[in-house]
Amino acid sequence: MVIIKEYRVVLPCSVEEYQVGQLFSVAEASKNETGGGDGIEVLKNEPYEENGVKGQYTHKIYHIKSKVPIWLATLAPKEALVFHEEAWNAYPYCKTIVTNAYMQDNFFIEIKTLHKPDLGTQENVHNLDSDKWRNVTVVPIDIADKSQVSASDYKAEEDPTVFKSARTGRGPLGPAWKQELVRNPDCPKMCAYKLVTVKFKWWGLQTKVESLIHEQEKRIFTNFHRQLFCWIDRWVDLTMEDIRRMEADTQAELDQLRLKGDVRGTSASDK
Repeated sequence: MVIIKEYRVVLPCSVEEYQVGQLFSVAEASKNETGGGDGIEVLKNEPYEENGVKGQYTHKIYHIKSKVPIWLATLAPKEALVFHEEAWNAYPYCKTIVTNAYMQDNFFIEIKTLHKPDLGTQENVHNLDSDKWRNVTVVPIDIADKSQVSASDYKAEEDPTVFKSARTGRGPLGPAWKQELVRNPDCPKMCAYKLVTVKFKWWGLQTKVESLIHEQEKRIFTNFHRQLFCWIDRWVDLTMEDIRRMEADTQAELDQLRLKGDVRGTSASDK
């Protein structure tokens, strides 16, 4: 049986602000993942329309040979270390699917995200049937909780408990920052409800690997949203037109980075 978890990430920004902030942060984080032959390759980034719903479709390839242990990189077939990510961003709803040609139907990661102007208090926001919802584990993520960040991932400049935004005045986030949002209805707030389904069908390894993938997803969501908040002064005044220009520039830069030099970092981004 596949493992399904719903990660709830609360942020001190509005749903409208987050749309720009997320796209900006994805582009920035992608650069830190790319270089030395590995990293992110953007195949498509274009508008789409399906059943009357309009959004932005992206298709990316993740080359991860340098991110795995040497023994695994040596033994694994080349295609096993290449992952395809397709995303349909009809904000405030987004769907992302990650697949692998080597594993074919035995592997996928599906992330369905709804962005709501609340503090993560809604139950079954994705409207699953009752039997399926009973098997979903809810995982709250607090971007101001240092205990959720490993020592190797921690960066002082990306710590919401010490960062203060010059443009918005938000931060630093203290232990009771969510309660402060409740007390002050004028403060912007939102929650990203991320429903993550992981399937890894391999006899003897399925449960262990699916659990490991979920641990990595939680790490990615935590680090990414800490970055997003601490980068707010860089994106809060941008428009969607600015973002599309930035994405085009980033796509060209990623192609150059992937073909030369070393990987610039180890942080990962979420879609």
